[in-house]
Amino acid sequence: MITTQPSEFAAALPDGGRLGGLDVGTKTIGLATCDASWSFASPAHTLAKGKFSADFTALKAWATQARLAGLVVGLPLNMDGTDSSRTQSVRAFARNLAPLGLPLLLWDERWSTAAVERAMIAEDLSRARRAERVDRLAAAYILQGAIDALARQNIGSEP
Repeated sequence: MITTQPSEFAAALPDGGRLGGLDVGTKTIGLATCDASWSFASPAHTLAKGKFSADFTALKAWATQARLAGLVVGLPLNMDGTDSSRTQSVRAFARNLAPLGLPLLLWDERWSTAAVERAMIAEDLSRARRAERVDRLAAAYILQGAIDALARQNIGSEP
């Protein structure tokens, strides 16, 4: 099941569980996880993006190892909320993840990378350090936004 609606996503996860976040780029995939009570997201790592079969195998292993119940995938919308070619690419990527058997929530990621970049600049991280971390931190930012929305709607896992 793929949705953009937090309530539909939560309904597909009646017992809650850990969630994973993905920031799907053209060259890398940033990964993040959150706790089972959906309180806080943490960056995990970054995968170098290659052929989809290899990406799928790596994501399946990660989801299994982390015991994920669902995935939140960042959706790169245009600033006016419309789809772009990148949006369509991420939607296709999400559809191709269906064999994982996990519910997927497509989450607006318009400001994720900019917000993460600003925070890293404020911490005075070098350009190289920022490049190394930006994707997994953006994945955590996306995931945190989704779990915060679920909490505001009083949806989801109980601690």
